Amino acid sequence: MDIDSFYPSVEVRENPSLRGLPIVVGADPKEGKGRGVVASCSYEARKLGIHAGQPISRAYKLCPRAVYLRPNFALYGKVSERVMNTIRGFADRFEQVSIDEAFADVSQSASDHEGARRIAVLMKKDILDGEGLTCSVGIAPNKSTAKIAAEFEKPNGLTVVEPQKILEFLAPLPVSAITGVGPKTREFLGSIGVNNIRDLQALAGKDLVKYFGKTGVWLWGVAHGLEEIPVREKNLMKSLNAEHTFESDVSDRSLVHTKLSELAVKLHRRLQSAGYEYRVVGVKIRFTHFQTYTRENTLPNHTDDEATMLSEARNLLREFDGDNRKKVRLIGIRVSDLKPKEGQRKAEEGLEAWLHSQTQS
Repeated sequence: MDIDSFYPSVEVRENPSLRGLPIVVGADPKEGKGRGVVASCSYEARKLGIHAGQPISRAYKLCPRAVYLRPNFALYGKVSERVMNTIRGFADRFEQVSIDEAFADVSQSASDHEGARRIAVLMKKDILDGEGLTCSVGIAPNKSTAKIAAEFEKPNGLTVVEPQKILEFLAPLPVSAITGVGPKTREFLGSIGVNNIRDLQALAGKDLVKYFGKTGVWLWGVAHGLEEIPVREKNLMKSLNAEHTFESDVSDRSLVHTKLSELAVKLHRRLQSAGYEYRVVGVKIRFTHFQTYTRENTLPNHTDDEATMLSEARNLLREFDGDNRKKVRLIGIRVSDLKPKEGQRKAEEGLEAWLHSQTQS
């Protein structure tokens, strides 16, 4: 998942009069004499040749009439945190890779790629409804292909790549579509006749290793759709949550409690996978017209018990059971004050060794 043109999109949300204008977020251009760079820009600005990382002086020369804004990182950080928490609510495993980009493993929640697509549609809707932002999503059997797919149709895209179609999907794309293939690598590959991923697929694995060492192993795996690096939280997590938006608002509280039970099972599974214990349990409920309430309770000690999680959540939710006239739009459960279980260890990856053996053939 990649939030479309994140910084400019947040600025447009804050000031709708900017919509449709070329917006450049970055250093002060100082009428073309600025020494900083472009942090991000709108799609309207990109059509004029402006891009992230470009010297701000160059951007000003390309479009002096663009709207130049200094970054508001405090605001962007708060928006990002809320968006990422929304994504966490849909994920079995979650991995944030930047302020506006994340991976979500939904292989336990979805039985096939169509199920994953339905999850993505709901997630995109929640982000749009909650933050007024669009995002592009790529769905695939592995992270590298999903990332490429997310870039395939922007903005507000949703691209699904099924396992049997990975090679076909990747083949016509330029090698620069692979994350990490920069100008120098692209130039070298071009010098040996490799311009698109189809050319890369045809290149012998041992030659890639000869040219790039371990990086060649990775390139070979990505080009053949065989990269299998797991989705995992990189940093110490502070909280985990799971949420569900009903397709239509419901007044039957038994349905709400049933969904809460399902979310607790999902959240406990994610907690177990991450190897954490919790001490605080919370619930979130959103009614029609986006009236949203949260409640939480702190336990005497840390635990990873599923029954305790559900029992505490049900008790907190009962506060809102009295008035069935108020229809429920969203229900959520959250655990926080997390700590790793004693003796928790990360499993060592065997993928690189396997891929290396394949490149020698």
